Amino acid sequence: MSNDLLLPLQQPKIYAYSDVRFPQMLKVGYTTRKVADRIAEQYPVKTPNQSYQLELEELALRDDGSYFTDHDVHQALAKLGVQRAEGEWFHCDVKQVQAAIVAVRNRKPPKKHRTLDFKMRPEQQEAVQRTMAYFTAFAADPRNANKEPKFLWNAKMRFGKTFATYQLVKQMAWRRVLILTFKPAVKTAWQEDLQRHTDFTEWQFLAKENMDEWEAVKQQSEALHKPLICFLSLQDLHGRTAKGKVKARN
Repeated sequence: MSNDLLLPLQQPKIYAYSDVRFPQMLKVGYTTRKVADRIAEQYPVKTPNQSYQLELEELALRDDGSYFTDHDVHQALAKLGVQRAEGEWFHCDVKQVQAAIVAVRNRKPPKKHRTLDFKMRPEQQEAVQRTMAYFTAFAADPRNANKEPKFLWNAKMRFGKTFATYQLVKQMAWRRVLILTFKPAVKTAWQEDLQRHTDFTEWQFLAKENMDEWEAVKQQSEALHKPLICFLSLQDLHGRTAKGKVKARN
């Protein structure tokens, strides 16, 4: 479908909304106008209570400037095994719609849990490039034989250090990476960025809970030629005292 040219003021969008009358279903549509106006047109009769709720709104644009429509997203949903209820209504959730949009936008087969495809921000790109340059120069200097390079990021809140770190791993072509933290609670962020973003498809993630799968996961990682990320906390390595404090090193 030739759709590379758009009118200047058009903003093609994919939207999805739910309706309390149709539980566990979403209406997935397309418009070049305001989504709120387009949905309102589908509910011309005024009622005491609004039964619908907007769940998702995303631009239907690719990086090359071409656009896609709800028909493309519907096809991707079908490939994910989502059942069509009637018309543009589907038995699905928001994450499945996001996965379908990501697949269509990147012209790739849809993956159930791959719902993110955002790019690095300029400050993240700068951090990754400077770190790569340092590691490369360090390794090339014979004076650094038997030494380990260290590079500290001044990554403030909202910088996106998990995503930027994985991009560094990808560009440096590292295969085994240990993420060591003092805060076990951040594991969710490290795991979700890895398992939801399209840039890290087939990467393997291991944590304390599934460390008994090490050999199997390692073999799978090697077979796929993809990185293996091992996430551990200092508490995992040292254990805790009876008072909950981290034990001293042996």
